[in-house]
Amino acid sequence: MFKLGLCQMKGSFNKKESMQKAEKFIREAAGNGAEIISLPEMWNCPYSNDYFRKYAEKESGETVEFLSSIASDLGIYLIGGSIPEIDGEDVFNTSFSFDRKGNIIGKHRKVHLFDIDVKGGIRFMESDTLTAGHDMTIIDTEFCKVGVAICYDVRFPEWFRKMALSGAKVIILPAAFNLTTGPSHWDITMRARALDNQVYFAANSPARDEAGPYQAYGGSCIVDPWGRFISHADERECIIYGDVDIETVESVRQQLPLLKHRREELY
Repeated sequence: MFKLGLCQMKGSFNKKESMQKAEKFIREAAGNGAEIISLPEMWNCPYSNDYFRKYAEKESGETVEFLSSIASDLGIYLIGGSIPEIDGEDVFNTSFSFDRKGNIIGKHRKVHLFDIDVKGGIRFMESDTLTAGHDMTIIDTEFCKVGVAICYDVRFPEWFRKMALSGAKVIILPAAFNLTTGPSHWDITMRARALDNQVYFAANSPARDEAGPYQAYGGSCIVDPWGRFISHADERECIIYGDVDIETVESVRQQLPLLKHRREELY
């Protein structure tokens, strides 16, 4: 069993200020016993095509260095939310994960880009500036294998089933749903991914910033393998916690053996 902490914070237009706030949240979560801690999607950059390239850094940049340093200092596993990463001419929406010594043990580039146009709601085309990743990310901890994905990836259940079949028992999703899709789809999607795969599913949103260019829904949550919320935020800045019991994963999978009952010869 271990404690998971999700930091629901606002970023700012000042990257240094965003890092200072992230450090405050991470230290508080670690001080309260969290051993795996996550940050939200695009926490060091305004969520807008106008800023992704401007704020983008290489893997060797100051934000990754900061995340590595604090993970090592606190002796925690850190899922670094996501940041804009530049590689050659391409910009990716990338989540770096760190072990207790600050080593990078996972690097997930958002696979499914957020290109939507909801009538009367929101239009956003990540592909105007971002490049899609290709690889699945599962990190090893002494507790279990942990899958990491980013926001719109969650709309594709096959991706998460593949994670579960690859051994993930906890999945962490830095994500920034908006005020069109969030009220309708956030809770039910996160519960569905937990139920589909009988995993602990943790979705980490930014806090809502009404003065920012993008209005995040908030609602960071942790769902257990039975589909129950064990922690849920509103739209404000906060840290939520959940006690993750890997034996619960095994128990649910034994009682309701969905993964064993798949008819692979048919579908």
